[in-house]
Amino acid sequence: MSDNKPQAAAPSAAPAPAAAAPNGNGNGKRKRMLTTLAAALVVAGVGYGLYWGLYGRWFESTDDAYVQGNVVQVTPQVAGTVVAIRADDTQLVTSGQPLIELDRADARVALEQSEAALAQTVRQVRTLYSNTSAYSSALAQRQSDLAKAKDDLARRKQIAGTGAVSQEEISHAQTALQAAEAAVETAKEQLQGNRVLTEQTTLERHPNVLQAAAKVREAYLAYARTSLPASVTGYVAKRSVQVGQRVAPGTPLMAIVPLDQLWVDANFKEVQVRHMRVGQPVELEADVYGSSVTYHGKVVGFSAGTGSAFSLLPAQNATGNWIKVVQRLPVRVSLDPKELKDHPLRVGLSMIAKVDIHDEGGQSLASTPAASPLETNVYDQAGKDADQVIASIIATNGGRAAAAAPAAAGAVAPAAAPASQPAPKV
Repeated sequence: MSDNKPQAAAPSAAPAPAAAAPNGNGNGKRKRMLTTLAAALVVAGVGYGLYWGLYGRWFESTDDAYVQGNVVQVTPQVAGTVVAIRADDTQLVTSGQPLIELDRADARVALEQSEAALAQTVRQVRTLYSNTSAYSSALAQRQSDLAKAKDDLARRKQIAGTGAVSQEEISHAQTALQAAEAAVETAKEQLQGNRVLTEQTTLERHPNVLQAAAKVREAYLAYARTSLPASVTGYVAKRSVQVGQRVAPGTPLMAIVPLDQLWVDANFKEVQVRHMRVGQPVELEADVYGSSVTYHGKVVGFSAGTGSAFSLLPAQNATGNWIKVVQRLPVRVSLDPKELKDHPLRVGLSMIAKVDIHDEGGQSLASTPAASPLETNVYDQAGKDADQVIASIIATNGGRAAAAAPAAAGAVAPAAAPASQPAPKV
């Protein structure tokens, strides 16, 4: 039995060399993994270095970019009550199209009163010019009477020595001469006084007529402004006005956004704008379309201050304890009109902007002021119509009715007035 114990222990000691083999294989795999990882890191580093040196360092990008545009407010120029709304949110409107109508009853009354006052003034001034001729004729008559009185007195004095005339008749002749002289002086003063009111001017340019015409123009503009036109072509947004609402001048009633006048404000970190210049090309992507649509634009300018500088409560860093925060500078980027037409954008949409800074030959700031980029002439027609109405009234009441017809042809109603409410006729 003692011989059997060594025989039982032998099988248990035999597997010991086999247990050492897995430890050697694990170390080899670990070394290969570390080597592979190190090689991958080296390749990645070299690749990133090549990418940065050949491509990456020539571009600055940000996803802090948003579409901006002109939000044109529609505001009344006169007070009134809204009686009609002719456009609503999301609708396309064209320049000059009536959007909102105000009650025009009071404006109509004021216009009619001013037109009547102008007509009366024209007739009064016309009378002044007519009086000039009458006063001239009266002066000529008084001068004729004076000459006759002088002749009568001279004849009586010649025959006074013969006793043919009495001293009383001579005295009466002298009195008549004095009266004739006084009448001449009075006629001269009347003529001169009337000439002061009419000389160096015409009926149309007489101060009284100009003053009355200004009242008509003011009343006509107030009447025409009861119709609010679209100042630009675009889409209606932010309509807040309701029918029956009493509005005051300057109250925002709705807005018009011309979607063909959009740009992008890209907010770059201050360290990113170091090499940016006006005119550098920009590639942009909109989140609404994704990477399938790429816009091409150009840097057109840099904001005069960072976003925090123009905030309601700007940061006060002149204190003992402060935390430096990297500031962002808005960079304005123009968009290609054709690309914008093919893929419309909306104000406020998020964009990704990438600026190519290869060419640093441009300017950091615009050197010449840009021409006026925005203007409208939809408000000019009311003034022209008012001038036609004034000319018609002056011609009619100034004795030139035939000439008034052409002027009055275009003065039937304001440009933006609806057909159901024509302007009062002259």
